[in-house]
Amino acid sequence: MQRDHDSSYDCAFLDDAVTDGRVAHGASVREQYATDESPHAGRVPDAVVWPASTDEVAAVLAAANDRGVPVTPRSGGSGLEGNAIPSAGGIVLSTAEMGGIEVSPDDMQVTVGAGVVYDDLNERLASHGLRFAPGISSGDAATIGGMVATNASGFNAVRYGETRDHVRRLEVVTADGRVVDCGRDVVKTSAGYSLKDLFVGSEGTLGVVTEVTLGLVGIPEYRRAALVTFPSRVDASGAVADAIGSALVPGAIEFIDTTAIKMLNAYHDDVSFEERPTLIIELHANNSGIEEDLAFAKAICEDHGMLSWEAAGEENLDDIWQARRDKYPATQSYREGLEVALVGDVVVPISRYPDIVEEVSRVSEELDLLTSCVGHAGDGNLHFTSLVDPDDEEMVERAHELNERVVRKAIALGGTATGEHGVGIGKRQFMDEEHGQAIDLMRSVKETFDPNGILNPGKVLPDA
Repeated sequence: MQRDHDSSYDCAFLDDAVTDGRVAHGASVREQYATDESPHAGRVPDAVVWPASTDEVAAVLAAANDRGVPVTPRSGGSGLEGNAIPSAGGIVLSTAEMGGIEVSPDDMQVTVGAGVVYDDLNERLASHGLRFAPGISSGDAATIGGMVATNASGFNAVRYGETRDHVRRLEVVTADGRVVDCGRDVVKTSAGYSLKDLFVGSEGTLGVVTEVTLGLVGIPEYRRAALVTFPSRVDASGAVADAIGSALVPGAIEFIDTTAIKMLNAYHDDVSFEERPTLIIELHANNSGIEEDLAFAKAICEDHGMLSWEAAGEENLDDIWQARRDKYPATQSYREGLEVALVGDVVVPISRYPDIVEEVSRVSEELDLLTSCVGHAGDGNLHFTSLVDPDDEEMVERAHELNERVVRKAIALGGTATGEHGVGIGKRQFMDEEHGQAIDLMRSVKETFDPNGILNPGKVLPDA
């Protein structure tokens, strides 16, 4: 039976489950784990624990399950939908101590602990000419365990896919402390139910991932890119839809609206962009044919009224992408006294990308909100952020109304409420609308894996 999640919990048993004092009961430490990077209200857990091995994770979960104590798995804490907020109190279980990187270059795969940081992993892999390719913007903070939990992706997903597409095997600890291997260290298998795919994106509600084997790709020999400006956001987003529909397979296509460009220019002294709707188009190849692909991309942009095309060489590509990665802090610092209310994250079929971009603009104007848009446009993913006065409750409500209306529009267009940030707390309200009767099957899965409801309660599934 699931206990009342408004109560506090005695977590003294953790001192027996984990050695070397890697448990915090003191308020000052616990308060640091009450929130993540999202704007959602936090809650102080009753304890924080840092297991260093799979056996310790198993011991913690088995003991917590016996006592009905909630456990919220946490990785880097960089989530934007409240995925790691301990909504029910209890224990925050951090996988930060679970490191280890074992590269198998001949098999083009790597086995890592859940606490390994994305950028650190790719730095290690570079010496082998390999990388883990989803290209997330928070790569200096996000961990592999967290990426698996939310099925994260980013700039390069249009060519290389999301995290799920690279996971070959998972080591997972279930709510009752069982250690389970899911998948195999091979490119494909047809043996049985694909449990690893069930755990990917489950946000720690079905089990705690402790080790991951990932498939890798080679670092491309050639990279070419261009900054392309357009008269309007519709022209820019239309060029994206046509490029993908024409079978061009870019390494990345990023959409940045004029407001976002202004924010980046205000934030950076060393990078300056023309203040118009902009695409960053990057192509990857291991042969000289990349120049023909770049010319093809330029022709598509010309068909959509392109105003300028600025080629970017290898020497300044990293600066351009770093500027794009800085979109969130640039937004936060743009207007004194205003803060980001939330970060929108929707995906639509690529042909409807212009529609969702226009919807954000239309609703922002109607609700009188300063809203900027960027997006991994090549796979239909759009992010939008509204700046609000946090002390103005009515203004904050308008920002949440914008998010709700845009999400519902995305679902109506055949898309999804979240492409890479996960459901967490913020997107639960849309799950019935997106999934219909399939939600009942999801609840059955949750009940099977976690009958006592201790794993990350209050996330993913809506209230029954």
